[in-house]
Amino acid sequence: MKNILFIFLLFSLVTFEIKAQNIPEWKLVTVVESIVPGGLGRSRMIENMTEINTEDFRTSRTDGKKSDQGSVKRQDIKVDKFDETKLLNFFAIGGINFQNIASNDAMIGARIMELVADGWELKFVTSGVESDGGAPDGQGIFITRMFFMRINN
Repeated sequence: MKNILFIFLLFSLVTFEIKAQNIPEWKLVTVVESIVPGGLGRSRMIENMTEINTEDFRTSRTDGKKSDQGSVKRQDIKVDKFDETKLLNFFAIGGINFQNIASNDAMIGARIMELVADGWELKFVTSGVESDGGAPDGQGIFITRMFFMRINN
């Protein structure tokens, strides 16, 4: 009986140790699709390839008013290494181009399948749009962020 209890406790400790080492890793993929009339915009799928320590760019406020954010330079935050996949624009000269939308869907779907094959799991998707505001605006984007997670052993 003591041997069975000892084996159970040993197995429990080993299982706990294995679970403690499973640290989740996160990856964001951002899709920016242009909705600029005439097909003049740029559409891309972007993936960051740079490790960042956010503490280097974070400041704290102690009285709610005084901020040291001026000490953080925007140029220092920009990353140099990222993957960029070209996509097609939603609009062409004749208006909405459904073939472009289907082509982007195929490209984005293929990338999702590649990430899933590499052990990533799609956990969350969020999107937003800044649409064309009319004749004087001439700008607009549709942005989608996909959050992937995998467990490192």
